[in-house]
Amino acid sequence: MKKKFKETTELATQIKWIILFRIVFALVLIISCLVFSIGEKLSFFSQPFLYLYNIAAFILILSIFYLVWLNKFNHQILLAYVQTVIDTFGVMLIIYVTGGYDSIFTFLYLVVIIYTSMLLLLRGSIIIATLASIQYGVLVELEYYGIITPYLGEPYLSGSIDESYIIYRIIIFLVACFAVSILSGILAAQLKGARQDLKITQEHLKRVEKMAAMDEMISGIAHEVKNPLASLSGSIQLLREDADPGSYEDKLMQIILRETDRLKNIVNDIRFFAKPNINNAKETNLIKAIEETATLFLNDPEWGERINVKMNLKKNITILIDPDHFSQILWNLLKNAAQSIKEQGEIIIELTSTRKNRVCLTIEDNGSGIAKDQMNHIFDPFFTTKPEGTGLGLPIIHRIIDGYNGMIDFESSPGKGTIFTILLKETP
Repeated sequence: MKKKFKETTELATQIKWIILFRIVFALVLIISCLVFSIGEKLSFFSQPFLYLYNIAAFILILSIFYLVWLNKFNHQILLAYVQTVIDTFGVMLIIYVTGGYDSIFTFLYLVVIIYTSMLLLLRGSIIIATLASIQYGVLVELEYYGIITPYLGEPYLSGSIDESYIIYRIIIFLVACFAVSILSGILAAQLKGARQDLKITQEHLKRVEKMAAMDEMISGIAHEVKNPLASLSGSIQLLREDADPGSYEDKLMQIILRETDRLKNIVNDIRFFAKPNINNAKETNLIKAIEETATLFLNDPEWGERINVKMNLKKNITILIDPDHFSQILWNLLKNAAQSIKEQGEIIIELTSTRKNRVCLTIEDNGSGIAKDQMNHIFDPFFTTKPEGTGLGLPIIHRIIDGYNGMIDFESSPGKGTIFTILLKETP
């Protein structure tokens, strides 16, 4: 499963809230038992209160263990599964102690299913719904046949309730569990997608506004620099004609011409950043475009020998874009990903369709990641951490994508890697 740094952070936050909820529930259970026992003038050690106190204490101990796990170790998805599975057994014990078939705490299974969907979405909620159904069915059947006896309620169900009614009750409970799991899982997935889309949109609009303020100034600078630069280049070329080949003067002029060409490229990048031309857009098959660009990338000896590229591409996805622009976007992101990997590493390219006819392209690497103090500046023009970089690669990519009414965002964890996400409109 592809690792999502933002998802990992959100999952950790959700787990903390669930742990807090569990602690509150345990304290409420203890206080409720104390109040009820005092009101009814019952002994502190009477049944089933003693068992409920033990269950509450066990929940508190588990909560401490979960917090230590969360702060000291990874495997947050495993922690989420362990918590929810153990919670179902805790609910089963509470139901058993408080009356079994007659217990009023059956609804706690539904609570566990709902917060499981928040943590683990539809798959996790269905797993917990299945487990809860099995537990409840087995508990009621064992009680009906007199194998176990609850502390409250009728000693045996077989003498007072028909077996068909028991089966009916179990089926109703099963349907309720799966209905809640499916609905809550779907809603949780939709909420997660909506929050992700909102986050990408907000960040993209902030950068667009920031760049818009620079456009006029940058365009003017590029225009003013272009003409003197052309005159300088032409003059040096004329002077070089009178210099002896290989002489000191000729070598100096070669250096000047090389740096002049470099300045020309920078000026062209600045002009392209200010006003990208999107008039050559046409229907482009993304599968073909990605595979071609990835092949060219891997054929470069600088990257191909140490970078492994994996592709997970959905078939027959097309968008309206200039193929050269798309190649430029993907090539630059692949190059940045490869440069962040010191030795051997892996890049994962994934292409999927999302809601509202959108295409989602992600490029994930396991490189060094982006430092936290740099995350807010990587799309700023001329910001670079590379000695020979111009700081225009990502800003140009941003402008190209924005020109096609798309959006780009990233998630990064220093020392673990980076994921760039691009959203574009799919061709109907």
